[in-house]
Amino acid sequence: MQNRDKEEIRQAVRERYGKVARSGDPTTLAGPETSCCGKSSTSMEKVSASSCCGKSDPSTGNASAGSCCDRPEFTAQQLSTLMGYSKEDISSVPEGANMGLGCGNPVALASLKPGETVVDLGSGGGFDCFLAAKQVGETGRVIGVDMTPDMVSKARANAKKIGANTVEFRLGEIEHLPLADNSADIIMSNCVINLSPDKQQVYGDAFRALKPGGRLAISDVVATAPLPDEIQQDLALLSACVGGAATIDDTIKMLEKAGFQDIEITPKAESTKLISEWAAGKSKNPEDYVVSADIKAVKPS
Repeated sequence: MQNRDKEEIRQAVRERYGKVARSGDPTTLAGPETSCCGKSSTSMEKVSASSCCGKSDPSTGNASAGSCCDRPEFTAQQLSTLMGYSKEDISSVPEGANMGLGCGNPVALASLKPGETVVDLGSGGGFDCFLAAKQVGETGRVIGVDMTPDMVSKARANAKKIGANTVEFRLGEIEHLPLADNSADIIMSNCVINLSPDKQQVYGDAFRALKPGGRLAISDVVATAPLPDEIQQDLALLSACVGGAATIDDTIKMLEKAGFQDIEITPKAESTKLISEWAAGKSKNPEDYVVSADIKAVKPS
């Protein structure tokens, strides 16, 4: 794990995503300091790097030769489509809930049933929570946990817009969940656990909070190659879902140590197009080192 202080990493993540919550703009994750081309778009509608370095091929989305960081422009809706959400999913949530911040679709992975209690680690604006609420119905319950006060406020406001009475959002750290023991049927998360400087504690506390037979359904990034030290020590990349990625083998070991069984980790090669957006202009391309993966596990009955 990184040599940086754990609280320093948490604070960097909290500040970065607090800025996203206040602006409604996921391009804040890149920020002008990470782009070789200057400032990124400040519009919620477009997630892009500036195109001053050259033109990209619209048919492939690839930058032309000699272009250091030109990338295709994506809306939050287009990013979510790349992650596996349907148009119906995207249009069914309140405006501002979907900020295009994930790397997969844990709701689809979860196989939710009516009446279940669902917990979302790092719930952001509430996108996955609102989708999960539709599946568990009026007899179910959805709890979103996020350590960023501005995100929790945003999610609560979004819930109020649609009268989502079965959804609640709690301020807390995913390493120390504000949940009772054996209280959740399923814990899901979308590209958040990689941000934690103590992943073993995350999985351990998830195990504690799950009921016997409870399930994990996680979309996250995993490392496919050793991360260079310059990436692991870069706070911008740590808080952009790159620098803190664990390998598949390490993730399996952490899940087993926590007590989980039936562990399945499925890398998604098609995620490289999405991941290439995360650190445009950095000397290292993130897609060379990380890939999105579906992660499933079960707490023994």
